[in-house]
Amino acid sequence: MFIDRAIIEVRSGKGGDGAIAFRREKYVPKGGPAGGNGGRGASIILRANSKINTLFNFRHSKVFIGKDGEKGGIKNQYGKYSEDVIVDVPVGTVVYLEKDHKFLGDLSIEGKTLLVAKGGRGGRGNTCFKSSTNRVPRIAENGEPGESHRLILELKLLADVGLVGLPSVGKSTLLSLVSNAKPEIADYPFTTIAPNLGLVSHLDKSFVMADLPGLIEGAHLGKGLGLQFLRHIERCRVIIHVVDMSSNGRDAYEDYKVINEELAQYGLGISKRPMIIVASKMDEEGAIEKLKTFKKKVKQEVYPISALTDEGLKPLLNKCVELLDKTPLFPLYEEEYKELDTKVYTLEEEEKEFYIVQEKAHLFRILGDRIIKYYKMTNITTDEGLMQLLAHLRKIGVDDELERMGASDGDEVMLDDFIFDYYN
Repeated sequence: MFIDRAIIEVRSGKGGDGAIAFRREKYVPKGGPAGGNGGRGASIILRANSKINTLFNFRHSKVFIGKDGEKGGIKNQYGKYSEDVIVDVPVGTVVYLEKDHKFLGDLSIEGKTLLVAKGGRGGRGNTCFKSSTNRVPRIAENGEPGESHRLILELKLLADVGLVGLPSVGKSTLLSLVSNAKPEIADYPFTTIAPNLGLVSHLDKSFVMADLPGLIEGAHLGKGLGLQFLRHIERCRVIIHVVDMSSNGRDAYEDYKVINEELAQYGLGISKRPMIIVASKMDEEGAIEKLKTFKKKVKQEVYPISALTDEGLKPLLNKCVELLDKTPLFPLYEEEYKELDTKVYTLEEEEKEFYIVQEKAHLFRILGDRIIKYYKMTNITTDEGLMQLLAHLRKIGVDDELERMGASDGDEVMLDDFIFDYYN
C-alpha cells in the first residue's frame, strides 16, 4: 500500500543524574567529592533510506522513545551514554512539526539524517561543584530532560518529469509506453489512485517520470485525489500536461485551463516550471480537427501522440531531455532554508527566562521553559540543592516580580510540581 503522509511522536532520552559521593578509602585522608557525571540520553534521528519507498510502516501514529542516560557513579565514574535511535524513512521525506507546521528538514538524499529530538545531557556530579570555598559539596545536577515532539512526515517523490491532466486522458498509458512501469490502465476515471514511477531511457540519458492521479477542478481545495497527490509534483523539473483529443464531448482548451489554474492555486511556483503540452488519443476520430482548434487557442507548441501507433513519442522524449539538460533543481521551501542559515538572534529577541501568572487568590505559578528546565536539572533532595534553587529564583528576579504583583506573606508559589511559600 502506498502511504505518503504519516504522523509520529518522538521522545528523546533524559540525561542521567549526577552523583553525590565521597572517597572513603582507608589510606586516602580527606578524599573529597567523587560523584561522577550522568550519561547523555538517546537522541531520535531520521535517516533517508532508498530501500524504503512508502510511509506504510508509519500508517498508525507511532512513538519512538530513546533511552535515558545512566546515572553517574562513585569514584568519579561517568554514566553510560544511551545509543541514539535511528528511524529510516523514504528518500524524499519532508518533516514538519505538527504543532505549527514548522518546516524541519528535507531528507532528499540517500543517507541524509535529521536530528528531530535531542537527547538530554547528563547532570554534573558533585565533583564538578568543588571549589576553594566549598570543599565538600553536597549538590549534583539532575540530567537534562529529553525533547518530545509530534511530527508530520510527507513523502514527495523524486521524479524529474511529472504527468498531469484530468482523469482518463492517457497519462498511465503514456508512462507504460516510454518506461518500465506497469501502471493499471482502464477506461474509467481515477484508475490511478497512487503515483506511479517509471525510469525512461532516451538518447543515452535516463530520467524518472511520475504519473499522478487525475486532477479535477478544485483539486487544490481537496476535491478528488488532487490535493493528496499534488505534493509529488513539487520536485519535478518538467511537467507534461496531457490533454484528451478524443470525441468525448469536452472542450480541450477549457480542460487545459482548469488544470493550469489548479497548479497555479496550489502554489510553490509549480505553474512557472517548464511545461510540455501533449495531445493524446490522436488515433481517434475527430482528433485532428479538435487539435487544430486547440492549437489556435493555446498558441504554444503541442506534441500529438497516439498510444495505438506510438506516433509522436520520440519528439516528446527529445523535448524532455532538452528541457531537463537546462532546467535546474527546484529546492523546496527556499525561504525556510535561508531563514535557518542566516537568522541572527539579538539580545532583544532572547526568550524571557520566566513569567508569573496568578491562578487564584494566594496562588501564583512560575512559567517559562528555561526556568522549568533549570528546576528539573536541580537536585533538591539535599539542603544545598534546595538553597541553590531558591537563590537562583531570587537572583533572576522572581521575588521582585511577586512583590510587584501584590503577593502576600504565606502565599503559595508553584514551579512545575514544586510548591513553596512566599515571604518578603
